[in-house]
Amino acid sequence: MPGCVELRNNGVVKNVGEARETPTGTPQEELATGERSTRNRVARSILDHGPSTVAELAGRLGLTQAAVRRHLDALVADDVVEAREQRVYGTRTRGRPAKVFALTDCGRDAFDQSYDKLAADALRWIAEREGGQEAVGAFARARLAAQASAYRKAIEAVTPDKRAEALAKALSADGYAATARSAPVGEQLCQHHCPVAHVAEQFPQLCEAETEIFAELLGTHVQRLATIAHGDGVCTTFIPKTSTDAPASTAGRNPA
Repeated sequence: MPGCVELRNNGVVKNVGEARETPTGTPQEELATGERSTRNRVARSILDHGPSTVAELAGRLGLTQAAVRRHLDALVADDVVEAREQRVYGTRTRGRPAKVFALTDCGRDAFDQSYDKLAADALRWIAEREGGQEAVGAFARARLAAQASAYRKAIEAVTPDKRAEALAKALSADGYAATARSAPVGEQLCQHHCPVAHVAEQFPQLCEAETEIFAELLGTHVQRLATIAHGDGVCTTFIPKTSTDAPASTAGRNPA
């Protein structure tokens, strides 16, 4: 995407502007490299953990909050991250919600190594030549079913109360930067990165198939609350504690 800052595979954020010189004429390349490396750690932490406050980033990275703010200011200026109001689940407390920082589309693009255009073109070809949107859905389900074998092994190796956590770890191994956390009357499975987000914007069958696979693997009805493909900061799936009588298909989003 034009204008986006590049985050290279070596973990260094591409510097905006050329290396500056000190008054004595000595290049600040060494300093700039360290700054870029730390800045990339900040961006990577947001990718792995989702929208984060300054305090959370400082705690995870072992930096001062002042240093984190300085790096965030630079990342915001580069359109890698953006500030948002923190979403509150449950009862809202008094005072203004904490500000969180989330990756922008440019920031996600910088980390994403998938061949988005090729994948979208292939799915479009399938839709046009092989049976329309139903064919795309069939492809999406077949793709997820192939991936699900590893996820199933991870889930079957733990007790029922650890299944969401095991699934999150398995998803993280595939690049989804997933976590599981407690929620009222259940758990939330959060995927902080989606390698196919741009393709899923055009073909929601990818998200629908993924949700169906989650329900099948976990043995319970689950509900997709948010997706990166729809512009949310995190793909969030609600997993109820007990829902044995509920149907096992959940392709939609929560309209709220």
